[in-house]
Amino acid sequence: MDEAQIFLVVGGVLAAGILVALGASKIGIPSLVAFLGLGMLLGSEGIGNIAFNDAHLARTVGVIGLATILFEGGLSTSWRRLREVVVPATMLSTVGVAITALLTGVGAYFLFDLPWVSALLLGAVVSSTDAAAVFATLRYTQIRRKLARTLEAESGGNDPMAIALTIGLIAWIQQPTYDLSDLGLLLIQQIGLGLLVGVVFGAVAMWVFARLPHSVGSFAPVASLATLALTFGAAAQIGGSGFLAVYLVGLAIGSTPSRYRNQLVMFHEGLAFLAQVTMFVVLGLLVLPHKLMAVAVPSLVLAILLVIIVRPIAVYISVFFSDFSVRERGLLGWAGLRGALPIVLGTFVLSAHIPNGEAIFNIVFFIVLVSSLIQGTTLEWVADRLGVVDKPLRPTPKPDSIAALEVVEFIVADRHSIVGAKVKEIGLPRKAQVTIIERGKKKITPASKTVIHLDDRLFVTVPGSLRPELEDVFMRWRRRV
Repeated sequence: MDEAQIFLVVGGVLAAGILVALGASKIGIPSLVAFLGLGMLLGSEGIGNIAFNDAHLARTVGVIGLATILFEGGLSTSWRRLREVVVPATMLSTVGVAITALLTGVGAYFLFDLPWVSALLLGAVVSSTDAAAVFATLRYTQIRRKLARTLEAESGGNDPMAIALTIGLIAWIQQPTYDLSDLGLLLIQQIGLGLLVGVVFGAVAMWVFARLPHSVGSFAPVASLATLALTFGAAAQIGGSGFLAVYLVGLAIGSTPSRYRNQLVMFHEGLAFLAQVTMFVVLGLLVLPHKLMAVAVPSLVLAILLVIIVRPIAVYISVFFSDFSVRERGLLGWAGLRGALPIVLGTFVLSAHIPNGEAIFNIVFFIVLVSSLIQGTTLEWVADRLGVVDKPLRPTPKPDSIAALEVVEFIVADRHSIVGAKVKEIGLPRKAQVTIIERGKKKITPASKTVIHLDDRLFVTVPGSLRPELEDVFMRWRRRV
């Protein structure tokens, strides 16, 4: 394949990824499923007829993609938003993962012709929620903030536990002398060293990004990309979890006051989308649909057990001492989305060439598809039925509307895109203007350079004929960052 053909193939796949993402959003299918479907369509049993069976390459692509997505997830939030949920998120990321692996392994043992260790390995592979799926789903929902933050922190922090369990159980199968103490030591090493590297590199990154001179501002994304790579490489080199480390460093940079924060968020959001397309298409190429059908029925049963029994039990035990209500625990139980990480861990199993490795990969792939389709498409609906949704802040006309002008109120909430923007930058329609800003007990007459703060109440005057345009602007303002 020459250079021109490579450009055409890469460009065609990325263009198809954008079209697939648009189509998926219109019909309510998670983008994860759409990208996997695109990969399967391009594969040896699809119209693309691309024969791909390199599990090691798929594993490498998956690891790079996941690291990119986790870094963006940390960068897009801040420590201030997560500190109130550290305890329940940590419990879900450790105790919850272990319980999920154990109970799922028991179910797999009775549903499939697998030895106990292989069944537990299958449980470990699907034991963690997935950052790519959770971040993508929560970004466009109105789930109560504390719940959303708990799920974000859990998905960013539970990878080390699942990875350590998977690697340890693979070693247990391959090495007869491997035992429970070795597995425990591996868990401590992965989490402890990953945490150490994340804290150290995070502190350095906070110092650097707070002091980047304006003269090198255009290189800020390059600096953040270098930070991502160095952090993951350093953690992995000493036997720690690179995934935990990059999430913590992303969180540190996202918590650092910097003129480059919005620039970095936008850059890494695009990079994370590119990582999702590449990762899921490659993983989809690795799958042979006819082999999925061979394990469809028992895999469907296991997936349903995981959703309605295993995950709720793991959540109930993990957050037993928290102050979550019964309804909130119900939502946490339903929100255990499986996605890229289980499939990537499946490639760990596949590339290790252990007995039943291919069967485990196919079962995992099927479980991820079912989880994404069932939980990913119904999460906000379930949250609404449980009453754990913050209703959208709909601007309403004020009773003091004058003549053809309407006065419309907008309340600036957490993570709205206009937080920190100047009035002249917020993109109001022609002839619309912010006339008053209520900030606590103060009423401010804004100037063009007035900065919008969290919890501000904006009163916007607009001609009635331009109200639809203003509604579109409000939708952009509500977009979470």
